[in-house]
Amino acid sequence: MSDKLTSTPEGMKTASGDASSEEEPNAVEEKSRKMETAVEPSDEPVLLPVDDLPVPLPDLSDGEIPSDAIEGQEALSEVGEDLDHLQVELSSLNDRHLRLAAEFTNYRRRAETEMSEAWVRGQVDLLRNFLDGLDDLQRVGAWQADGTTVEALVEGVDLVERKFRQALELAGVEMIDPIGADFDPNIMEAMVSVPTESPDDDHKVQEVFQKGYRFKGYLVRPARVSVFKHE
Repeated sequence: MSDKLTSTPEGMKTASGDASSEEEPNAVEEKSRKMETAVEPSDEPVLLPVDDLPVPLPDLSDGEIPSDAIEGQEALSEVGEDLDHLQVELSSLNDRHLRLAAEFTNYRRRAETEMSEAWVRGQVDLLRNFLDGLDDLQRVGAWQADGTTVEALVEGVDLVERKFRQALELAGVEMIDPIGADFDPNIMEAMVSVPTESPDDDHKVQEVFQKGYRFKGYLVRPARVSVFKHE
């Protein structure tokens, strides 16, 4: 019994030892194959980052600065001078633009003020021309019926009308009185049509109810008229 028990562990140790000894070479071979696979050369190029690329340094072994470096420094110096010149020119143009803008603003304000003053002066002159006629009209209205004849009243009204016409003419207003003229729809307004037996009177103005007025080519009011119509 004792011999079998003692021999059995030894046999087991021997068997396990043989198994481990067989597994170790296999593991070593597997690691070798992996290393060989990892270091196998590849046909694909290896791309390095731009920062990792080698930068060629100038050869200063003879103590002289390469001409390329000198030209590069000169180019940088010229670029700096051009930049300074452009900045000065830009500043000058900006100042000029601001001055021109301010001058134009002042000119526009001055022109608007002058136009407004000229318009007011024109209105004053126009009103001044009507004041005499207005004074005469007020005097006519102040006449007493007992001491005034009809002829004197009509003469006073005619005088006022003439003064108003003169004021309108001085202002550049043209009166439109188309009695007997051909009807013109551009400056006339037909209020009523009057039948006529004469073909020559067809579309002619028979009577003027209200005279028209035109100011410097602009129609202020059309003449309101009656027009003949041949039947």
